[in-house]
Amino acid sequence: MTALVAASLLSSCATNSPMPDAAVPGAVAPPAVPQVQHIKGEVPPPAPREFRAAWVSTVANIDWPSRSNLPVAKQQAEALAILDRAKSLNLNAVVLQVRPSADAIYPSQLEPWSEFLTGKQGQPPLPMYDPLAFWVAQAHARGLELHAWFNPYRARHATAKSPLARDSFAATNPASVKTYGRYLWMDPGDAAASKHTLDVVLDVVRRYDIDGVHIDDYFYPYPIDAPGAGAGAETAALDAGSAAKRELPFPDEPSWQQYLLSGGQLDRASWRRQNVNQLIEALYTGIHREKSWVRFGISPFGIGRPNLRPPGIVGFSQYDKLYADAELWLAKGWLDYLSPQLYWPVDQAPQAFGVLLDYWLAQNPYGRHVWPGLYTSRIDNTAKSFTPQEIVKQVEVTRTRPVANGQVHFSMVPLMQNRKGISDQLKASVYQSPALIPATPWLGTEAPGTPLVALRRNGASLNLKMTASAGKPVAQYAVWARFGEDWRFMVTSSTQAELTLADDATGKVNMVVVSAVDRLGNESARVTVRQAALLAAKPATTISR
Repeated sequence: MTALVAASLLSSCATNSPMPDAAVPGAVAPPAVPQVQHIKGEVPPPAPREFRAAWVSTVANIDWPSRSNLPVAKQQAEALAILDRAKSLNLNAVVLQVRPSADAIYPSQLEPWSEFLTGKQGQPPLPMYDPLAFWVAQAHARGLELHAWFNPYRARHATAKSPLARDSFAATNPASVKTYGRYLWMDPGDAAASKHTLDVVLDVVRRYDIDGVHIDDYFYPYPIDAPGAGAGAETAALDAGSAAKRELPFPDEPSWQQYLLSGGQLDRASWRRQNVNQLIEALYTGIHREKSWVRFGISPFGIGRPNLRPPGIVGFSQYDKLYADAELWLAKGWLDYLSPQLYWPVDQAPQAFGVLLDYWLAQNPYGRHVWPGLYTSRIDNTAKSFTPQEIVKQVEVTRTRPVANGQVHFSMVPLMQNRKGISDQLKASVYQSPALIPATPWLGTEAPGTPLVALRRNGASLNLKMTASAGKPVAQYAVWARFGEDWRFMVTSSTQAELTLADDATGKVNMVVVSAVDRLGNESARVTVRQAALLAAKPATTISR
């Protein structure tokens, strides 16, 4: 996320304590997400699929924890409240920032504890616990995916207050870290810096049961003004996109000279992009070497290359300023999903949401997921505030593009606060029903076995208990239940594989359809239990199919 976004969040939230193996054939439109509760028929439709996530920022305590050095019990209570809200809104994933500034919100031999967690860099929580393990377990218990979000190069944030820990990368490798304005920044052209970031990410992949690795838009830093220059490029990036009058150059002269002395032939901008490209490719390869089912996602700034962008689109160029060649990463298939930060209104022509979304879809020959980032936190009290209807409209726009089968909200703060009723409106309109996460066939297509379903009727309720059959592990169960004539869709975790369905005014539960789903979204054959079996189920009697 841009520093400007973080700054605006901090001001608006001050009163309230984020190798291609083979080309995928032509993309197939996912089943429509049912938003009307009255789905009828003898057979339910395919399970709805849509990625629905929110970024949970730990940097500067934007989302969690609400302040540094919060008591552990309060940290955990806030985490559970976020997960419960995500579940209640029918989201299906959270993207948790685990490395805000070359530090960690989990015990690590590679980086110190984050001051945004404990108040002092290098200081563990007291009493000791593992926040990332806690988040993963609690997310999975609610049927939510947990994607671990890493900032790849930032070594110290402008809001940091405590001194660097003695074992921080900036302290142990000072030549690899540069001062840039109020930040410390790992030099992407320095081999030790890139290797360290790769090692940190793969360490988390090995040790934690995460569902995805996610990196944000901070590659080379957003340019800042040289002394005496005009408005900064960060502000311009989200506004009109005009460049700063005079930018402070990033101080990577030593690594640039080393490259030239080694015989390098690229110009400086191309060399910088190559440095980032090499890390992206290494991350994609390394993550899948460790665990084939962990997806790799990137959320770059939302406006593409100047020479490729659609007519009429103007603004900040991540290609030229951040040295981030996201178009190349899509062309090479070095990611599993792209979440371009499309932080402008649908009707703002110079940065029109739908036009930019179509641009990124057109850069996607391997059919990777495109789940745009939405600026939900712009629902605030500023002159440029979004209305909740703007965010709802953006969700609706994504659904008109078959491959854009998801969204990521920046961030959880407005959803927790229900700013101007945004949470209520999402739940009442576009997120009425749960949805499975879209499958990722290029990482595997083998489906789990057909599940076993045990039933027991107790008066006006029906209890379902699902059990995996032999074969591939199950992550979730997708359940359609028919109440009277109306089908309703539900998702439950394999660790909480039991549901109680209460008869209501719509009617008695008279048919159930269940399937098992694996970590990649592959779905088993369905089990259908029809009306006669359901109505015949006596209290304390179990029926298996």
